[in-house]
Amino acid sequence: MTSSRKKVIVRRFSPGLLRGYLPAAGFVNNHAPASTLELLDLSGRVQSIPLDDVKAVHFVRDFNVSDDANPERLPRRNFLARPRTEGLWIRMILRDDEQIEGLAPLDLALADALADDRGIQFTPPDVRGNTLRMYIPRSAMASLQLVAVVTTPTRRKLLEAVPKPTVDDPQFLLELQGDAGQVPGSAQDQARS
Repeated sequence: MTSSRKKVIVRRFSPGLLRGYLPAAGFVNNHAPASTLELLDLSGRVQSIPLDDVKAVHFVRDFNVSDDANPERLPRRNFLARPRTEGLWIRMILRDDEQIEGLAPLDLALADALADDRGIQFTPPDVRGNTLRMYIPRSAMASLQLVAVVTTPTRRKLLEAVPKPTVDDPQFLLELQGDAGQVPGSAQDQARS
């Protein structure tokens, strides 16, 4: 594992919470017969937790050891309105019928997380609580829904301002030219055949 470990609270489907440290990414051991989560607990031991037993991993500010009921302190599980930051607005229903929404990255980090960690990492609806980021394994999800693709207005304007090549554009014609310097399908090309 990497040297940079983050504080996490692991909520399982079976009763009980686990507190410890995980790297920011690549924390799932896919080489075992069954995928496991390698958690460095508070006593300094590495625990292998079966991924099928993990409901959610909360990357937190504090462990809140005195609170066993809700140490992750996630005040909201759904967005009240459209998120303001850029990303994929997703909604998941877990195996125990709990629903949670979040904002996943709008880049290849989402695909990397699905491939490497067999789940989705995302930002919860309210980051003012103790939970900064969450990870839900694929085995914990009953369904996953893409609610919206959220982009910022300035980025949308930048994308609209980029000119699209047209057929009359000389650069577009140069890209279509064949090895002989002629445009395929032109009158000169048809006269030869």
